[in-house]
Amino acid sequence: MIEIKSYGSSSAGNAYVISDGERSLMLEAGIHLKNMKDVDWQSIDGCLITHEHGDHSKYAMNVINQTGIDVFLSAGTQEALRLPSYRIKTLKALNQQNIGNWTVLPFDVQHDVNEPLGFFIQSKHGDKLLFATDTYYIKYKLPGITHLMIECNYSIDILNENVETGQIGNFLRKRIVRSHFELENVKHFIESNDMSQLKKVWLLHLSSSNADAERFKKEIQAITGVPVYIA
Repeated sequence: MIEIKSYGSSSAGNAYVISDGERSLMLEAGIHLKNMKDVDWQSIDGCLITHEHGDHSKYAMNVINQTGIDVFLSAGTQEALRLPSYRIKTLKALNQQNIGNWTVLPFDVQHDVNEPLGFFIQSKHGDKLLFATDTYYIKYKLPGITHLMIECNYSIDILNENVETGQIGNFLRKRIVRSHFELENVKHFIESNDMSQLKKVWLLHLSSSNADAERFKKEIQAITGVPVYIA
């Protein structure tokens, strides 16, 4: 079974390591490596980055210089980050690629940047992990998901209440709605896909002001029937 560890999951920084027990993948490079001291870098087959925003990519250069790990991202993200080409492997949506022990299918997501990606990752033992963050929608149906790592940034009722009380302006509200996953939309995605093999759910990138972690966990657990973790 895939093991998942979160080193940060917010606008302050995002990074995760998934392992099949032998080999690992790093997902996102938004956390300083000094805060990832327990990682066995020799076991990492690559670092996948979803998009250019700093909370997902600002330590990519450190990953390259300090670990020698290849970084996998879209051409659009590389155009924005301009990382050293000798460690960069570009991915294209819906072009499947083998990365060490893993088979990775990148897919396009909906965010306010150039060519953001989500990842459908299969281990050699047959587990299938969906990783999607910073998107308001996933248009694909992906089969046999066993591990779901998905953004659940806000709920519309909490966001609207914060707008009404003046804690959040309308401009920011519009940006959140057009670029992040809302609780009911996450539920709709889950209910629209075959989750009969699902073993674990990790909810990612919860807003500090527009989310309720315990409520989100309870409601997602109610429709999936599997353990739900807050990253």
